[in-house]
Amino acid sequence: MRFDGATIFVTGGAGFIGSAVIRHLLRDTGARIVNIDKLTYAANLASLPGATENPRYAFEQQCICEAEPLRKLFETYQPDAVMNLAAESHVDRSIDGPADFIQTNIVGTFTLLQEALRHWRSLSPARRARFRFLHISTDEVFGSLGAEGLFTETTSYAPNSPYSASKASSDHLVRAWRETYELPTLVTNCSNNYGPYHFPEKLIPHMIIKGLAEEPLPVYGDGQNVRDWLFVEDHAKALALVLERGIIGETYNVGGRNERTNLHIVENICDLLDEEVPSSEGARRRLISFVKDRPGHDRRYAIDASKLEGELGWRAEENLETGLAKTVRWYCENRPWWTAILDRGYQKVRLGTG
Repeated sequence: MRFDGATIFVTGGAGFIGSAVIRHLLRDTGARIVNIDKLTYAANLASLPGATENPRYAFEQQCICEAEPLRKLFETYQPDAVMNLAAESHVDRSIDGPADFIQTNIVGTFTLLQEALRHWRSLSPARRARFRFLHISTDEVFGSLGAEGLFTETTSYAPNSPYSASKASSDHLVRAWRETYELPTLVTNCSNNYGPYHFPEKLIPHMIIKGLAEEPLPVYGDGQNVRDWLFVEDHAKALALVLERGIIGETYNVGGRNERTNLHIVENICDLLDEEVPSSEGARRRLISFVKDRPGHDRRYAIDASKLEGELGWRAEENLETGLAKTVRWYCENRPWWTAILDRGYQKVRLGTG
């Protein structure tokens, strides 16, 4: 079985993408997983149903900015790989409060790299040859595309928000630790993820939950900003494949080949909600309203995943239509997961107005 007997650190494993990675690794591989998560506002251990009963799973509540406790975790568990998904990730929140993004995404990545390097140097030659550090990043580091073209692994970085700037910095640190210290690192840059267990502040779950509540659905600007959408479970499988078969020092773009405008996404959510939970007030598209755009809102992102597809054989299994239908259905059928978040005090208010 893949990763049989290997111990993998997953930082940010209680987050949206991190939890999908852990669910995949526990379900489809033989890896032992150590979930390292600070448990910030967006983390949720309820996104890992059944994990605590699995003998191949352990959880450690730990911030990646703290070197000594991290060092102890490396010494205790002796990992064979690190998958770094710990990050502050909400662009709007980064506009209002960039300090947390600088601390977690830059200082945290630096600290994790240092402790991983210390651990790697302590390993036997055979284990050192097997060790991998996979850093998971975003397509937002590339900035904004025009009407044509795709982001490739050689696209120049041009981040436009505090969030994307902090992730760009962390990417550069990872590459530098490879070139300078020979730490066996890999980097992935992904397009917009969506799917079950997504924290309600992001576009798709935000619109689903507000649509179920018959509340106005605010669309930024003219709604024509384009994103390439990637089902989170497809992303998790891609990351495991890169960790298993990717070439050290390489970067791999992960995208779903599903470019859509934000308005298209919201309209489709309305239609799917009307099918799942019809409203006595009529079609939910009536709830759509246009609001002032956010500062620095990139117009278009689109990923060229040809390298990952051609060299490692990965393919996204879900297109936007199938994935979005699954996502809307999941939120309709799993209200206790997200109502618990609302009950803890999360406010569905707009952030990032500058």
